[in-house]
Amino acid sequence: MITDINVNKPEPFFSEQPLPQFNRSINVARTIRGLEAGKPIMITEFYSNGLQLLKELQMHLRVKFPGLTFDEQRANRSAFRALSSLIYIKIVDHKLTVKKAPSIGWLEKLYPDENNFLLPFTKVQGLNSAWQWYQNGMMLPVLRNKIHPYYGVYFPTRFDHLILFDNWLKRYEGPKKSAIDVGIGSGVLSFQMVKHGFQKVFGTDTNPNAIVGLTESMGDTKMSRKIELEFAPLFGTIEKQTELIVFNPPWLPAPQDMDTNDEAIYYNENLFLDFFTEAKKRLLPEGKLVVLFSNMAQITDVTKEHPIEKELAEGGRFKLVNCLKKPVKAASDKTKRNQNWRADEEVELWELVHA
Repeated sequence: MITDINVNKPEPFFSEQPLPQFNRSINVARTIRGLEAGKPIMITEFYSNGLQLLKELQMHLRVKFPGLTFDEQRANRSAFRALSSLIYIKIVDHKLTVKKAPSIGWLEKLYPDENNFLLPFTKVQGLNSAWQWYQNGMMLPVLRNKIHPYYGVYFPTRFDHLILFDNWLKRYEGPKKSAIDVGIGSGVLSFQMVKHGFQKVFGTDTNPNAIVGLTESMGDTKMSRKIELEFAPLFGTIEKQTELIVFNPPWLPAPQDMDTNDEAIYYNENLFLDFFTEAKKRLLPEGKLVVLFSNMAQITDVTKEHPIEKELAEGGRFKLVNCLKKPVKAASDKTKRNQNWRADEEVELWELVHA
């Protein structure tokens, strides 16, 4: 049963000893030295005290890692993640115990049986922003209705690859009995396929929140009868061959210190070999395989290897029909990261058939 799946959520922290407190009267530099020595701290008085400490921590790390290169940016993020995870805030009766704090519905929804615990401040920030997206929903240029992404589920904030896929679907002239969406996430690709006339879509995901969230949001609507969900890696228990397989994998190879929450962003070394091996078994003889990807890893010098090009050169399973490319819009002027490489980034739609 999908309702029996345990969702991913920030782990509650129960401290045996009272944590040192941080407020406006505490020396920030000394606090940061304590964090670097591995000593946790708890935000008190005002929610804004946590925001201020995080801001000071970012400024401190910017001196150590100026962020001129992609690798330096990644090192900065890794250090920030480690140190900020030691900054806690207290929750009692599903509310934050500081003044002027946001009201976050996830605290009751995800922790119904906990009423006195601590969470890292950054996790609370994530819960807060996720609650706003979940409540308000977001419009995408390729869908008629809003999506309401569940906590902990990747959802698109850039739409170039979705537009590329939508244009491909408009020109698709094959049968539309069924399709498989590997790594369904917030469901956008599946919703697009249903919009363009596919009768049945089978969606899998290794993220329990994706499956629980989509089950909840689709409810007992017509969409819930067109999209069948399974909590499983790759193709799960799907054995039936289909006309179309769609895969929007992560676009960067995994770093050594990968957090499990980053699985939507980074791929492990076996992902593509396993995917193409299993996809060959599930694709009908005249079926189409579509992979949405990007040249981000190559232009940022993370790797020279392009996993789809490697499959076509060495795999012997599929051959290329078409590769559509679309330049990515320039980074926002508001971003603080150096993203000059974005000028060379392209999203890619690889259309493959059986070799």
